[in-house]
This record gives sequence, C-alpha cells and structure tokens, in this order.
Amino acid sequence: MSDTDFPIVIFHNPACGTSRNTVAMVRAAGYQPQIIEYLQAGWTRDQLRQLAAEAGLTFRQLLREKGSSAEDLGLLAEGVGEDRILDAMVEHPILVNRPIVVTPKGVKLCRPSEVVLDLLDQKPESFTKEDGEVVTFSTM
Repeated sequence: MSDTDFPIVIFHNPACGTSRNTVAMVRAAGYQPQIIEYLQAGWTRDQLRQLAAEAGLTFRQLLREKGSSAEDLGLLAEGVGEDRILDAMVEHPILVNRPIVVTPKGVKLCRPSEVVLDLLDQKPESFTKEDGEVVTFSTM
C-alpha cells in the first residue's frame, strides 16, 4: 500500500519511545507514513488549532507536562487560558504531546501507541514494542 492510497502523517519526536513505537507500528501494518519531526519543523497557531479541533482535544489536553518546561512557564496552574497555552506551544514545540497521527479516519494523540490502530484500515498481526511488550491484535 502506498501513502497516496491512505495518507498518514505522524507528528513525531524521535527521542520519545511512544512516538517511535507508533511509527514502527504503522510501518508494520504496511503503510509508509509521512514523518514530521515537529521539534525541527515547529508549529503554527492555525496548525495546532486544526489538529486539536479534529482530535477533539483542548490545548491543555495536548500539553506535555512531563519532561517539558510547562511547570516552569506557569502553564500547569489552574486558570491558565487556552490562548496562553497555545502561544507557549508555538514558541516551545516540546510542549506539544506526541505523537499526533493524521489519517483519513481522523486525528488522534496516540498515547499509548496502540491508539493508532483506530486510525488504520489494516493492522499488523502482532507488534513488539521497544520494551519487549508484545501486542497482539484481533481481527474482527
């Protein structure tokens, strides 16, 4: 299957195990996704607005708290507005949780990595994650 038959875009951070597992799972299912390393590419306000809306998430829900500067920037305090979080995400791309996957079936934040299967027409029979966990998939 080619990426033109079923286009998949993964907003990826290669330093993240969940993100690496998601990319590998998509490839194991037979797809060739377009990989966007968002830490290098950055984000635009419109891009994040569209992705969040299509995924049904608020910016607070997309905010990466662990391993980021969210707390230092005061973004975790109660009452911090969505616009402030969005501005911080554009300025500091690491603040966006990952991986975000876009397919014709929708947009999802794929944490855990198995969430990506909801976005695929075909799935691998099984998949072994980096930590050795074997995930098997039922075909219904």
